[in-house]
Amino acid sequence: MKQRVISGVVIAVLIVVLGLIGGPILAIPIMVCSMIGYGELGHACGFLQKEQKANLLTGIALGITAVYYIGLILLESRWGSDPQTMVYASDFFTMVILVAAFLALMIAYVLTFPAYRAEQVMAGVFSFVYVPVLMSFIYRTRILPYGIYLYALIFICSSVCDTCALAAGMLFGKHKMAPVLSPKKTIEGAIGGVAGSAICSVILSFVLKAADPEAVYHWQFLIIGICGALISMIGDLAASAIKRNHAIKDYGNLIPGHGGIMDRFDSIIFTAPLIYILGVFLLGTAAL
Repeated sequence: MKQRVISGVVIAVLIVVLGLIGGPILAIPIMVCSMIGYGELGHACGFLQKEQKANLLTGIALGITAVYYIGLILLESRWGSDPQTMVYASDFFTMVILVAAFLALMIAYVLTFPAYRAEQVMAGVFSFVYVPVLMSFIYRTRILPYGIYLYALIFICSSVCDTCALAAGMLFGKHKMAPVLSPKKTIEGAIGGVAGSAICSVILSFVLKAADPEAVYHWQFLIIGICGALISMIGDLAASAIKRNHAIKDYGNLIPGHGGIMDRFDSIIFTAPLIYILGVFLLGTAAL
């Protein structure tokens, strides 16, 4: 427990510091974490054998991940002051990267046949979308107008939701939410988690209004807080389901007391893209 608390505090401090700085200082650690998470999911899903640290498929995916994040950094340096163009450019670039990753992995599959199975390639594409692409939205959200507040919402909707769900579940939990997948999670706990996330999100909207009187986004932050909390729970359960399918306890042991990147950031990976999307549409940060 002591290790878990210390690791949690260190991670929280890094999240705050990196979020305040933003830019490449934030993007590069996220890139590294996404690469590690990709490898963890690779071992879980089977496109990496237990004794392997890398193969051709992971080499291709990690190379494209580096290109993707470097490209996002360059786009921010060029279009960061123009939110509408930045959203269009980064969304188009993400689509290009997704297609490139799929084609590159398929080319490797065909040219090296029968070195890899089709299931390995499909798992490689799935893992690339799951970790490097979805995790990139932490950085992409920070680039948006009011990005520091939206960035904070990512962690409010995951960490605050998780803490409040645990407390509410311990106090009031009676009805199991996912009895087979996660027996300790209850419907009452989920309601408490969503409520805690919603309240903290609205409080943050008042902090934003105090900093910028023209930024009145109370109901928008409320919606983001509710939706973000709900998707964070799905992210947590999704990562647990994969572990159950492959009979593993943790994805890794990188973080003392927490496990691997996928164990610690499972809910955040789902929360970040949703908050990016809701931030763009509800806060009017781009005329889509």
